[in-house]
Amino acid sequence: MAYSRVATFKTADAFRAHLRNCGASLEFDERLETPPDSPLAQPFELDGIRAGNRFCILPMEGWDGTPDGEPSDLTIRRWERFGASGAKLIWGGEAVAVQPDGRANPNQLTLTPATQSSIAGLRASLVRVHRERFGSNADADLAIGLQLTHSGRYARPTPAPAPLVAYRHPQLDRRFPGGVRMLTDDDLDRLVDTFVAAARMAYDAGYAFVDVKHCHGYLGHELLSARTRPGKYGGSLENRARFVSSVVSGIRATVPDLRVVVRLSAFDMGPFKKDGDGVGTPEEGGPVSAFGPLDSRAEDMDAALAEPRELIALFERIGIRWVCVTAGSPYYNPHMQRPALFPPSDGYLPPEDPLVGVARQIDATARLKKAFPSMAIVGSAYTYLQEWLPHVGQHVVRHGMADFVGLGRMVLSYPELPADVLAGRAMQRKFVCRTFSDCTTGPRLGLVSGCFPLDDFYKGHPHADKLKEMKGQ
Repeated sequence: MAYSRVATFKTADAFRAHLRNCGASLEFDERLETPPDSPLAQPFELDGIRAGNRFCILPMEGWDGTPDGEPSDLTIRRWERFGASGAKLIWGGEAVAVQPDGRANPNQLTLTPATQSSIAGLRASLVRVHRERFGSNADADLAIGLQLTHSGRYARPTPAPAPLVAYRHPQLDRRFPGGVRMLTDDDLDRLVDTFVAAARMAYDAGYAFVDVKHCHGYLGHELLSARTRPGKYGGSLENRARFVSSVVSGIRATVPDLRVVVRLSAFDMGPFKKDGDGVGTPEEGGPVSAFGPLDSRAEDMDAALAEPRELIALFERIGIRWVCVTAGSPYYNPHMQRPALFPPSDGYLPPEDPLVGVARQIDATARLKKAFPSMAIVGSAYTYLQEWLPHVGQHVVRHGMADFVGLGRMVLSYPELPADVLAGRAMQRKFVCRTFSDCTTGPRLGLVSGCFPLDDFYKGHPHADKLKEMKGQ
């Protein structure tokens, strides 16, 4: 199945025609504005968090920390590049596990008393570079948080998977031949305390907020769909949200000055697998359990967002005012979460034009922003737009469809994109992410994560040759 590459659309008319032909309901501004008029350059402040523009760096897993959960030189380099980006909201920067058994890979950062100082150093490195690039007072409107996570079903603290699940899932459980272990209520009670302790360490390390991660199939997200789980953490939405509510309550009591935010997979589909042609197709074999469930045709977004709206209303009641919207999971339906033309080694070819997936996330985010106008809403899935990213992002912010444009993979290849856009400079096409997915394939094969195709540093890294060999190139 072949789709036209975004890079081939050199004019607004050509891009608009393709959007119409592929069924992606997406609008954009033809002309980019520059400060002080640009919507993307406007400051934003809510609930004690102030960001000087509307670009946000989304949290990612680097797969390049030490076995003890400390940052490596590669981790520090990535954070320094975040500081040089010009984005004023750093939504966690990194997915940091709160305890060793919650790591998604053996080299994921872990926030413990032993690693607190080095994780504080990541923030200091980012701020230092930001000041060097944009001025000595540039960090006055720079908001930096830390994403706290437990990987749950996708825990892999050693090379072998060690899944810790919220409930039995007939489709996903069979992907783990060694079996899964379901966390007990007592396990989750203790984990609440661990999240609170990690939040305290993040605050002492200088972070302005923590993200209690509820996305992409990890534990917090999986708990939201635990309708069949018995006990106080399953069944009703109130019970399924008990974990996040308890974490927030504990943080409020322990670190009242620390802000709490949530990155949320606001809709989901069942698992996908490769068909005979390598294209993604819905997996059969049991009822689909998902939070914000869409069927494989993705036709009724309004219905899918019914429970997510209830959850965000609960967030408002407990004092969470910032939500970053994403979708699905990189493990079982990656075309929803991060639309790409080229799949990672363990993925599948996209079953739809990736621009349809981009439009779907932007639409869901806009619906939630409309429902919660007093909340700060950050959007995701912009990378696949490539040269048209700032044009769509400006339109989205101008029309109040989201408050921030979130950037993930794009900043691995092109961290200076926000700075270039805000300065009115032309985008540097040679650094624009083309979604080759090597930043995912590398880690899935046990290598570090970086942009091997476009970042000269990673082109020359020893893992670049290993990656080519392992991919059979």
